[in-house]
Amino acid sequence: MGASAQPALLADFASSLQNFVRVFVWIYILLIFAYVLSSWIRLPYSRTASTVQQFLDDVVRPYLRLFRWLPTLGPFDLSPIVAVFTLLIGAEVVSRLIGAVL
Repeated sequence: MGASAQPALLADFASSLQNFVRVFVWIYILLIFAYVLSSWIRLPYSRTASTVQQFLDDVVRPYLRLFRWLPTLGPFDLSPIVAVFTLLIGAEVVSRLIGAVL
């Protein structure tokens, strides 16, 4: 591999890593939205719905717990909104760091 191919390979790796971070964050945001929606809508008991709800609890609740100190506005919990904005800002910071380092 020549010296000129190494910067292109490194740039491709950095771009792939940045895309991975963005996709991962967007999938996690979708899981947060599904968790919030499932907490608003109670479906009749089914094994599948229970399994999905347990998965969402296991994946999303630990992260949202970090933001539970926020006050609620009546029946509205603001912690998922702040959690999503924090994820978006964190993804942008990580993406720029990857671009700067690589």
